[in-house]
Amino acid sequence: MGIAGHIRPDGDCVGTCMALYLYIKLYYPEIDVRVYLENPRPVFSHIDRMDEIITEPDGSRIFDLFVTCDVSALNRLAVAGEYFETAKRTACIDHHVSNTGFADVNHVKGDISSCCEVLYGLLDRDKIDRSVATALYTGMIHDTGVFQYSSTTPETMQIAGELMKTGFDFNRIIDRSFYEKTYIQNQVMGRVLAESIMIQDGQCIIGYLRRKDMDFYGVDGKDLDGIVSQLRLTKGVEVAMFLYETETQTFKVSLRSNGKVDVSKVAVYFGGGGHVRAAGCDLHGSMYDVINNVSEQIERQLGAERDE
Repeated sequence: MGIAGHIRPDGDCVGTCMALYLYIKLYYPEIDVRVYLENPRPVFSHIDRMDEIITEPDGSRIFDLFVTCDVSALNRLAVAGEYFETAKRTACIDHHVSNTGFADVNHVKGDISSCCEVLYGLLDRDKIDRSVATALYTGMIHDTGVFQYSSTTPETMQIAGELMKTGFDFNRIIDRSFYEKTYIQNQVMGRVLAESIMIQDGQCIIGYLRRKDMDFYGVDGKDLDGIVSQLRLTKGVEVAMFLYETETQTFKVSLRSNGKVDVSKVAVYFGGGGHVRAAGCDLHGSMYDVINNVSEQIERQLGAERDE
């Protein structure tokens, strides 16, 4: 059995993949299970057996079952795409509203806060031990902004409470995997915020980072978490856009909304995906072309909202 997540795995992706992996290793030891993830960040090292993650294809193999976790579309699957294609059976566990179902079995709940919460509903709750609970809780805090986002429901909080009963140090997980930043990360965030621009009568804020700037600070995409969320908190802003250059004239675009704009529609338009209030895509072209193209789609929704 194979398990894999999306490119540039975030906390929810890592948490879901590892929770499923740990659960199977604990209760179904007879199953040969492998988990594939694209170089997860060190901040998730508190999750058990992270050293067993495979970060690149490891030979020719055909899985009886291959499961994707938190993957909204097949082109977002990282590392193990070839194994998904050759697997005898495939399954998708996800919570992205943009997911149209690409596996043999699709368990997609677009109205649930995180993929970890979706997985929780599939597991035997009496068998969720501390290690599995730690992974699930990690994913939940990352995709709910520590239970601040509107996707958080009473059921989300109830599940979090049940997981906490297993005894892990939830304060440490929140601080070290969600809030804690290095000095360089704080410097980079400060620069992005200082150089951000406001458009569309202050309803849209844009932050950016060029490749040469990332090289100057010695950072990559894994060091930029939290910037777009901080931009979104700007007073009067409806949509925040943050883009950084992954290679020459190729940009990773992250979008966050305060409610008036469905950013998943914007992302899907450009071949990406996500949720109503949090989405992303990859675009080619100059930085200004990318900003203009994405902001045009945002303006269409803001304009339609004004006309109503």
